[in-house]
Amino acid sequence: MRPHAATRLALVAWLATTTLAASVSAAEPQVKVLPGEKCPVCGMFVAKYPDWVAGVRFSNGDRAVFDGAKDLLKFLLAFEDYGEVARRKDRAALFVTDYYALRTIDARSAFYVVGGDVLGPMGRELVPFEQEADAREFLKDHRSERIIRFADVTAALLRDLDGEP
Repeated sequence: MRPHAATRLALVAWLATTTLAASVSAAEPQVKVLPGEKCPVCGMFVAKYPDWVAGVRFSNGDRAVFDGAKDLLKFLLAFEDYGEVARRKDRAALFVTDYYALRTIDARSAFYVVGGDVLGPMGRELVPFEQEADAREFLKDHRSERIIRFADVTAALLRDLDGEP
């Protein structure tokens, strides 16, 4: 089995066993981030980039916030690198910010546009949308590469976005 296929299978298996005890409402406004909250992946202050906020809400009410969907997905694909092994099954909600609507949406049902001329806080980013039509419009308007879904994200894709081998 190819390495990225194994990663994808692990993510799909995790998704199949995870429940949404506290799902993000489609009408929830942009998540409020405190000034001192840092992205666990890159260490940047997330409040500086409110239009890109992504996160994990744990069943006990704790959360981790990220400065973009790309870092959220890096966290989920390599949770042991960030000391989250014990909380893997404790994740109650995953959210990203819809690029056009600027409100949080469920990360697992989002459409992600790859490539193009729009950069996020950490450079090339996965640009999330709740509606496929919005993703298609963005794809066309910003000379992007393709649209993918949550389960299609691989560590290799994230490394490619970062310009890593």
